[in-house]
Amino acid sequence: MRVVSGSAKGRPLKSVPGTSTRPTTDKVKESIFSMIGPYFEGGTALDLFAGTGGLGIEALSRGIDRAVFIDVEPKSISTIKDNLKAARLEERAEIYRNDAARALKALEKRSFKFDLVFLDPPYRFKNGDELMVDMAERSLLQDLAVVVLEYESSYNYPEKFGDFCCLRTVKYGETAISIYRYEIAQDQAGKLDEEELQDDK
Repeated sequence: MRVVSGSAKGRPLKSVPGTSTRPTTDKVKESIFSMIGPYFEGGTALDLFAGTGGLGIEALSRGIDRAVFIDVEPKSISTIKDNLKAARLEERAEIYRNDAARALKALEKRSFKFDLVFLDPPYRFKNGDELMVDMAERSLLQDLAVVVLEYESSYNYPEKFGDFCCLRTVKYGETAISIYRYEIAQDQAGKLDEEELQDDK
């Protein structure tokens, strides 16, 4: 594995020792970034179930300002630290060992707002949509935030739920990638306008 593009292009990345982690291949990684936009002008990313940290590191290399990496496995946390150091991006990253549900609660307390989220839970978990709704309810997402959901290709997530809409889904063998956009501002603006009109009467 390596960083595909950006400021850290070509830097090698370690895999997590053992077989419990399934790293996103360079081919799939490149496809993801071609779909969501190859480069960024700032913003904050969350790499949940980070594994090697490859996706968040790629986002940092391509212009994201800061990234938060979360994984429950000690070996993953050690690998993420090594990979950030190899890519010379450690100063723009925060790394936490925690499970996803507790991590989201902790991020809410710190008032994080993410522009980009990588969500790659173990294939045995089918709760990607539930985690996304939880993020929205905790106000962790900027309006028009993009969520990249990676999952087993034999499983299907809904195209729309809550304030999320699927922009595109692609499949690579046993891996599927769905790109979701979170959009709530227009609905909220409409409700606020109605309330203001009622107040004026």
